[in-house]
Amino acid sequence: MMDITSEYLKERANVITAEGAEKAKKAAPAASAKGKMTAALAAKTAREYAALALLRAQLNRDNGGYSRAEVSVTPVTTTVEGDTATMEATEDARLYYPNVPAGDPEYEEYSVPHTLTFVRASDGGWLLDSDTIDASLTGPGPVTQPGQPGSATPSDAESEGQLEAGGSTVPVTDVEDDKPLETDPAEGSVRTRAANAGYSYGKMVSYANKYWKNANSDYRKYGSDCTNFISQAMRSGGWNTTAGSFVTRKDNKKWFYGSFESTTSYTWAGAENWYWFAKKHSKRTRILSNVWQLLSADVLQADWKRDGIIDHTMIVTKRGSKGEIYLTYHTPSKHNVKLSTLLRKYPNAAWYAHRT
Repeated sequence: MMDITSEYLKERANVITAEGAEKAKKAAPAASAKGKMTAALAAKTAREYAALALLRAQLNRDNGGYSRAEVSVTPVTTTVEGDTATMEATEDARLYYPNVPAGDPEYEEYSVPHTLTFVRASDGGWLLDSDTIDASLTGPGPVTQPGQPGSATPSDAESEGQLEAGGSTVPVTDVEDDKPLETDPAEGSVRTRAANAGYSYGKMVSYANKYWKNANSDYRKYGSDCTNFISQAMRSGGWNTTAGSFVTRKDNKKWFYGSFESTTSYTWAGAENWYWFAKKHSKRTRILSNVWQLLSADVLQADWKRDGIIDHTMIVTKRGSKGEIYLTYHTPSKHNVKLSTLLRKYPNAAWYAHRT
């Protein structure tokens, strides 16, 4: 079962890459992992591979796409009941970028748990019957997987009214003050951040780079952990918490972390609550008119369905030498994902770009 799982996930990742596409042209059909699946899953996988091939072509035009993939699979648990089996496993992958300028990230990486089911074949071996990742994830899953991210549940905190209009996604070549920006500025060097000189943007980015995969044990994890992760990064860079308690945890004017969920503010781990604290009440952020104005340690939020509820929160871990923006987040755990890739895969989302 481990051999089948590894072969299948490596093949799936390869479909999105240039190297994998070339190998697929030369490989015999029998060599495909689809030969070790049930007929229903093989048909479903073939449709998904076709969609991935189309996405690969689109990304090649947009941003160069991916050159190759590295995938490892770690089993967590396996249970067998008669002729069926269930395996919990974690996929760790790197999707390499082609022609990377010096100093830019070399790859996108992710770590995602899978639940795979198997059935006994007529020859006594196993056939893969299904593969699922957590459907409740509010962040974009691996680019190799189909489907839309999950939606956040509405908060029962006090309503703050309508969100500000989402930012434009039309590419721009410069940032505010009409100052061309070709490289990621050094910490504290951008004039527009002078008012926030007490913050360490480098520490925010370093925190995200360190804990994108293995969460900081000083904090608990949430089922939807994206905003909890960004709050930790902001705190590491100098955001001070406010006073608060169980009584005030629903107040969007408060932002604090306690020993229990009941003594932690909604703004700490709730995406939309964080928006209202950061932008309206504390004024620690302001909304940018265009997502391509984002700089290192800025925050990007998404409303996948444009239903007025913010679902997901991400931090910029790099602005590349050619203006590309790289994002890192939890739920699922992903590191240095290109903004252009997210815009291509989720064209109907509303985006909220925060200058921190």
